[in-house]
Amino acid sequence: MTHESLPPELLMYCAPGSNASCVVIQNGLGINFVLYWVFVSGMLVTILGNSSVILSICHFKQLHSPTNVLILSLALVDLLVGVIVMPFSATRTVHGCWFYGDTFCQLHASFELFLIIASIFHLICIAVDRHQAICNPLHYSRKITITVAVMMLCVSWALAAVYSFGILYSKANEAGLEDLMASITCLGACLVYSNPVWRILGSTICIFFPCTVMVCIYTHIFILAKQHVRKIGEKNNCSHDRGKGGFVKKSECKAAKTLSIVLGVFIFCWMPLFAVSIIDPLIGYSTSAFLLEVLTWLAYFNSACNPIIYALFYPSFKKCFHCIITLKIFSPNSSTMNLSVK
Repeated sequence: MTHESLPPELLMYCAPGSNASCVVIQNGLGINFVLYWVFVSGMLVTILGNSSVILSICHFKQLHSPTNVLILSLALVDLLVGVIVMPFSATRTVHGCWFYGDTFCQLHASFELFLIIASIFHLICIAVDRHQAICNPLHYSRKITITVAVMMLCVSWALAAVYSFGILYSKANEAGLEDLMASITCLGACLVYSNPVWRILGSTICIFFPCTVMVCIYTHIFILAKQHVRKIGEKNNCSHDRGKGGFVKKSECKAAKTLSIVLGVFIFCWMPLFAVSIIDPLIGYSTSAFLLEVLTWLAYFNSACNPIIYALFYPSFKKCFHCIITLKIFSPNSSTMNLSVK
């Protein structure tokens, strides 16, 4: 039962005793149990899955490569989403109240934006890495080293932090919305409003333009890969390494395919929320709260998808996960075991 259908005397408030308090959402015990089960399940998959990716890359020496360093850092971003963002958002979604104060609300919103932007920058780095590996295979090992990958990641984390924390703590995104926020904000809410300029500019710069560029990069990669296939007469597989001929390895093509799936899932999960965020100011911030929550959690669950994708499409990661689950990772010399699948 929602608060709209309850008489005033039965309403519960986020901040009891205050006339400016938000009303608690009263879904019923059964619905709350289902919601918490879904959210906790998503958090566990996110935390355990990405922890397994991080542990696999750190422990198994065969996975020590520039590409996997980028994947490790992306897994760390997703892990932080599961640890920092999801738990507090779950209680807000279920009860319609923010119980942790305005200061932490601001910090939580900043971390949420920070991790979104960091994910985008990581995906750009991965796309550049795959482009060099397939389009310039002879010079890839010289141009893209682990040191270069770490430098790319440092820049990605730093730029994401400056952008997200700078915007939200400077309140630049709220300029011109003071009257609107005063009229619709209640105690116990944790909402971030941005004016139309920041919504459109931020979404274009941080989501739409980077995703368009990455789609173009992967398109170019697969066009070139098909050209290599035709050159060496293979029909359904990527080419084998031909040394000076400059052909790319089959493993490089498979990695590019897998990481393009990661990008596709990211776009599927996040693009609806950003599209609605652009439309929302244009319709007077009247988008349904239910729709916003659904799209927000669809975006959150993207962080749970990447480890599943690695397990399905990366045989080496699948073998690593099996070693972790069966505790074989603690056996002597496990870090040097052969992860190749025949």
